[in-house]
Amino acid sequence: MDWYSIVKFLHVVSAILWVGGGFVLFLLGVLAERAGNIEDKLQAMRASGQLGGRFFAPMSMLTLIFGLVMCGFWVGFGELWIVIGLVGYTTTFSIGMLIFKPTGERMGAMVAEQGVTPAVLAIGQRMMRWARLDYAVMLVIIADMVLKPTLHDIGILAGMAMVVALGAALAFGGGRQLVPSAA
Repeated sequence: MDWYSIVKFLHVVSAILWVGGGFVLFLLGVLAERAGNIEDKLQAMRASGQLGGRFFAPMSMLTLIFGLVMCGFWVGFGELWIVIGLVGYTTTFSIGMLIFKPTGERMGAMVAEQGVTPAVLAIGQRMMRWARLDYAVMLVIIADMVLKPTLHDIGILAGMAMVVALGAALAFGGGRQLVPSAA
C-alpha cells in the first residue's frame, strides 16, 4: 500500500464520520418535526450543539487536511472538481461556524434560563432551515468527489447547481412550521 492510498482512506473515513453523523442528527430532527414531537426535535438539536465543536468540526478539519495533503502531493489544485470541493467545504464549514455553533449555544443558554419557549423553537426552526442548505451542499461535495466533473460535464454541473438551488429553496422558501400556531 502506498501513502496516497492511506491518506485517501483517512480522507474518506473522516468525511463519512463528519457527513454521515451530521446527517443522522438532521434526519432525526426532520422526523421529529414531521411527527410534531418537540422534545425529540430539541434532543436532536442539543446533540448537534454538543457534537458540533467536539466531533463534527474536528472531522471536517481532518477531511480538509487529508484532502489538501492529497492535492499538495499527488493531485494538484487545478482541476474543477477540486475547486468545487473546496468551495463546498468552505460553504458548509462557514455555515457550521457562523450559524450552527452560535445558534446552538444561544439555544442552550435560553433553554437553561427559560426552558423550552416559542422563541427557542423558532430559533431551532431557523437552524433546521440552514441544515437543509448545508446538506444540499454536502451532497454536491460527495457527488463532486465521486464524479470529478470537468467543464465539459454540463449535465453533472447543472445537476449540482439544481441540488444547491433546491436546498436553498427548502431552506428559505417557506415550508412547515416547528412551532404550532396558537389557534
